[in-house]
Amino acid sequence: MNTTANSISSFSQTLLRVLNPLIQLFYKAFNYNKYLAGTGFAAVITLGLFFLMVALISLGDSSIKTDNSRKLGDVIMPERDIDTLFDHVDKPEEPDEQPEDIAQPELDLAPLDGVDVSIPKPKTNFAGTGAFFRDGEYIPLFKVTPIYPRRAQERGIMGYSIVTFTITETGTVENAEPLEGFCGDPTNPDTIYRPCSIFNSAAKRAAAKLKYKPKIVDGKAVRVDDVPHKFTFILEET
Repeated sequence: MNTTANSISSFSQTLLRVLNPLIQLFYKAFNYNKYLAGTGFAAVITLGLFFLMVALISLGDSSIKTDNSRKLGDVIMPERDIDTLFDHVDKPEEPDEQPEDIAQPELDLAPLDGVDVSIPKPKTNFAGTGAFFRDGEYIPLFKVTPIYPRRAQERGIMGYSIVTFTITETGTVENAEPLEGFCGDPTNPDTIYRPCSIFNSAAKRAAAKLKYKPKIVDGKAVRVDDVPHKFTFILEET
């Protein structure tokens, strides 16, 4: 303990002896000009810090261990020739020559003596106007069942609707329009019908889906206007 105290005391005395001239110089400069003394003192401190940093950097570099590891060189694969299993591939053989055309057998087409081999030509005889199609009225080909209106079904209403339309040259239906509609029981011959329009829309939609064989006049299909059609709506008994 005494040895440590003595060491500290000796270091303090030595430091005072070293710094005492500088302190005296600073006092003299401060008494002469305080600004000049402050500038010089700052310069001394800055210089001391600079040398201290240089010393610390030197001590830090000496403590870093040297990297003694070996670095492997770049691996470069040498060029190699690729060996193939077949150096030469034989070309396919030429196809066999096609056989010559087989000669057709010669037929003796000379007429037979005494035998009549002629075929009589059919005689065409078109009667009437010479038309290929026979004239006739339009014929229904496709019948459509209309969808029962929900409101009429819920109320138990029955009846019928008459629709008029045009049958085109191709047998389709155009310009379908309701003509009249009545409500009543079609299964009861004593029922009294009253006018109503509850079935007209369903009958019009069903009429647009009808298909006919068109009317033929002079061998040509013609349009037929104002064709009436009746759709009857009857509820099934449950």
